[in-house]
Amino acid sequence: MKKTEKERTERAADILTLLKKRYPEPETMLDHASPWELLVATVLAAQCTDARVNTITPELFRRWPDPASLAAAAQEELEEVIRPTGFYHNKAKNLLGAARRVTEVFGGQVPQTIEELITIPGVARKTANVVLWGGFGLNQGLAVDTHVKRLSFRLGLTEHTEPVKIEKDLMQIFPRAEWGDVNHRLVWFGRDVCDARKPACDRCELAALCPRCGVKDTPEKKTSRRTGVSQKKETS
Repeated sequence: MKKTEKERTERAADILTLLKKRYPEPETMLDHASPWELLVATVLAAQCTDARVNTITPELFRRWPDPASLAAAAQEELEEVIRPTGFYHNKAKNLLGAARRVTEVFGGQVPQTIEELITIPGVARKTANVVLWGGFGLNQGLAVDTHVKRLSFRLGLTEHTEPVKIEKDLMQIFPRAEWGDVNHRLVWFGRDVCDARKPACDRCELAALCPRCGVKDTPEKKTSRRTGVSQKKETS
């Protein structure tokens, strides 16, 4: 049954209350010391764990500490440093393009609007929102990554699967001041409890609020009367 915006807003408020209890002080897991470093780390984190990115960035920023120095780097050398993050050729190309644009167009400073950020190579709305909140404390949107996409659908907060439409839905039902931390809390909860393949519904504090949209129940086990062996229920 389709929920009204009022019903979704009420559910969102209850979900946020419980997530705040679990994660009172959420923050990004990507190590960074500046908006530029957060931008670089977020680009590298695509299809890669934050933990692995955090092992790469110290050497990257030692060699190229700012946009200007990275803009002058050789792509082959950069690729060698970031190789463990995967997709290193495209990531290196985007990072060099980002460094040049930030240096040449924005005077070496990461811009503070989503409209400007998405003109930077490798930066779409998700990365832009992460940088705005984590780097400047600005909520101009709500970052939708794979965890936020999965959880917002399972929790019945959106009926969409496209990140831009999901973002719009979430922005309507969560207070603007909470947008940045809503992302962090959903990401952490997605990693800790609501796994993509095996959500831990039996120990989920959001279970009473969750319609489990799109979640397939694990086939029940039954015991064979003849053998006494536990078997999975067959499906046609």
